Amino acid sequence: MQNRMPQVRQAMVAAPHYIASAVGASILHKGGNAFDASIAVSAALGVVYPHMTGLGGDSFFLMYEASTGEYTGFNGSGRSGRKAVPDWYTDRGMSRIPMRGIESVVTVPGMADSWWEIWSRYGKLPWEGVLEPAIRYAEDGFPVSENLAEWLRKDEGLILSDSNMRTIYSKEGRIIQASEHLLQKGLAQSLRYIQREGGRAFYEGELMERIISALGRDGGLLTEEDFRGHRGEWVKPISTVYRGRTVYQMPPNSQGFSLLMMLNMLENTELAQIPRRSAAFYHVMTEVIKKAFYDRDAYLTDPDFREIPLERLLSREYAEQLWKKVRLLPPQADPFLSQASGQDTAYAAVVDDEGNAVSFIQSLYFDFGSAYMAGDTGIIMQNRGSYFSLKPASPNILEPNKRCFHTLMPGMVAEQGRPCLLLGTQGGEGQPQTQLSVLTGVIDYGLTAQEAVSLPRWVYGRTWGEDSDTLKLEGRCGRETAAELSGIGHQVEVLREWDGAMGQAQAISISRDGVISGAADPRGDGSVIGW
Repeated sequence: MQNRMPQVRQAMVAAPHYIASAVGASILHKGGNAFDASIAVSAALGVVYPHMTGLGGDSFFLMYEASTGEYTGFNGSGRSGRKAVPDWYTDRGMSRIPMRGIESVVTVPGMADSWWEIWSRYGKLPWEGVLEPAIRYAEDGFPVSENLAEWLRKDEGLILSDSNMRTIYSKEGRIIQASEHLLQKGLAQSLRYIQREGGRAFYEGELMERIISALGRDGGLLTEEDFRGHRGEWVKPISTVYRGRTVYQMPPNSQGFSLLMMLNMLENTELAQIPRRSAAFYHVMTEVIKKAFYDRDAYLTDPDFREIPLERLLSREYAEQLWKKVRLLPPQADPFLSQASGQDTAYAAVVDDEGNAVSFIQSLYFDFGSAYMAGDTGIIMQNRGSYFSLKPASPNILEPNKRCFHTLMPGMVAEQGRPCLLLGTQGGEGQPQTQLSVLTGVIDYGLTAQEAVSLPRWVYGRTWGEDSDTLKLEGRCGRETAAELSGIGHQVEVLREWDGAMGQAQAISISRDGVISGAADPRGDGSVIGW
């Protein structure tokens, strides 16, 4: 039997691309800590996983500092531009914000600022050294991975329609393929500028001016004032206790509280008594997800613009009320229409030999974001702002200087005050669901992190272009299970045995006696490196 789960005692990096994992390990070997390594991994992912993340996107970091025992978070999501108002779109005959192109570029990217803030507070290595590996891979290139090649094929039309992206991602009139060499000289120059001038240079210097010049020329909404005014936010994580462990998530505008609501509901049942691969298990999961998503969709927005009743939503009393609405005897699916969302993200985790731990996630929102590259900077701009609503009654209505409802949600679990599990995944609607699968796999069913990540998975909800919710099951869940779920009212869709629609999860677990174990998702290009 192949052992796919490294077990070590000093340090570990888990990332969705093997080059990014190697970069993180190299930073730790050079004397950097988990915070240095996480920034280096984040920057490297923006180079080797450009379909999922990059300088033009956002990031969320959930961190544990061993010397103080403090859990903290950094919200690296950008705000909408000052010109961003619903009338700008409705006056042009639009009923919603376009999902692609320059008109979907509504929010300032928060990535570079998050790097700078975290390094300034926690970093050990020189700033220049932390970014050097990513710059090297952008300048010298690397072989295109299978996952990147798959998304390049899928998005060929989008890529070829943008002249700057076409220059980088195509060769002799065709999209580059797996194993071919990808060079990103413009991105290397942009990263080199940030390396030389510091993270704020993305928002105040020559690079910002070049981005704004391109956006202005092509009809974008963001201005120099928007970039200069951007600041990420240090935040206190929110948490709940599940089976004696403290589960940490980022506060709104992250959807992380929806997972905590699900766990609170499940505290009302002995989940371990329900077979993990049974129809009963998937039914219970789907129904608690619906209850949590209903409140998530009703309230989640930028908390600076609208009060979110977290104390009530995360209370045990409210969880009991919701649990009583889950129809178990006899089992029956309740109707619910979720919001459609993007699903393209990159999650990674780092633990160092000092005991520091960083769980972080970043995204362009859709695959290749807006599919718009800002001039010759090599920076693909995110389309996160396309998730804003133009409807006045929506809590997520587009308003100037506002952060959007955000799907990004890195997770961390603590036992007796210290981290015991770092986890997260690619996906929009799927992020809380896959974390639920991994968490319950480890805590309720006693699995290793790798076994939990490799379990047959489900995703309830819908993506753009779908007019109804489906319960998507990997083929390994079984045809009989799918038929049983259909019989109690679920609209079931059976996917491949290992399907990319389930996202790519990574995890690091730390035992009570200090053994560090890691998991990379078999559905992607990830790897775990530890020693």
